[in-house]
Amino acid sequence: MINLTPPSTAAWLVSILLGGAGIAGKLGYLSVAAPNAFWLLATAFVLLLLSTVFKGL
Repeated sequence: MINLTPPSTAAWLVSILLGGAGIAGKLGYLSVAAPNAFWLLATAFVLLLLSTVFKGL
């Protein structure tokens, strides 16, 4: 079984910012992020996944 750890505060904050920018871009509130909205959201989820699997991220 994989030993999961909680993400660090920095990783959590960065993923929240990336995910929020992706959602805001998709909804049209942040036009700069609109072309990359999917990739911003995907990066946020991958960062959260990696920070729970690997300790110290």
